[in-house]
Amino acid sequence: MRRAPALLGAFVLVLAASSVSAQVAVPAADPGKCSLTWPGFEDKIEKDLVDGKVIKMEDVPIGVTKPQRATLENGERFAWKPLQPGFNKGYMESYKAEIAAYKLDRMLEMHMVPPIAERNIQGKYGAAVFWIENGKGWSVEHPPQGPEPSWSKQLTRMKMFDLLIANIDRNQGNLIYDADWHLFLIDHSRAFIDKKDLKGLAPLGRVDKALWDRMLALTMEDLDKGLGDLVGAKEKKAMLLRRDLMAKAIAELIKKRGENSVYY
Repeated sequence: MRRAPALLGAFVLVLAASSVSAQVAVPAADPGKCSLTWPGFEDKIEKDLVDGKVIKMEDVPIGVTKPQRATLENGERFAWKPLQPGFNKGYMESYKAEIAAYKLDRMLEMHMVPPIAERNIQGKYGAAVFWIENGKGWSVEHPPQGPEPSWSKQLTRMKMFDLLIANIDRNQGNLIYDADWHLFLIDHSRAFIDKKDLKGLAPLGRVDKALWDRMLALTMEDLDKGLGDLVGAKEKKAMLLRRDLMAKAIAELIKKRGENSVYY
């Protein structure tokens, strides 16, 4: 079972640099605070992940993909995952899938996958994953139970996302939540594969209607524009095929139980 570190986020403070432009500083967040700090500041964080000066790199003692943790000169940190595209232990894996998951999260307005950008360190390309501060890991013995219905709705959104991207590796090691019960999704290196069915993925019991409407609206043109060459053409087609299979499954749920008991 793969384990992933809690990714570290930070509160964002806007400081005026001049009358013409402004700089955005990202100081460390205080313990026990909300870790969902990036909405509205994604572009700035992505730039930091790509161009920020790394002053420290350390090994992370968990995770079979052997990520490292980098600290930038401005205090921000990121997980470094230079996992090159290819088969590993029978699974297709790629750092590009990590970046694609974040970009699709932005397209769907989920705010559950932290900012991720492609970076080159010492001649090797990989995914720089924004580190979520104060995140708590998922316990199998004592699974977290946040306030309802928002907690169950987030779990539903996770399942919908995993079905769409064919994430075959969701486990407690890549689920993180914060003090405000925001659920965060990490570690998608095995997703976005050419899987043309929903077998082996957690089925839906409920549906987030707003998210589903955005998924239904996705076109190949949208995927080409939003994901570029991070995901291949046949994998994008498979994604839309899985979306259509999701639509059939949701229609069956509604037929059996009615919209009110299916849609949030």
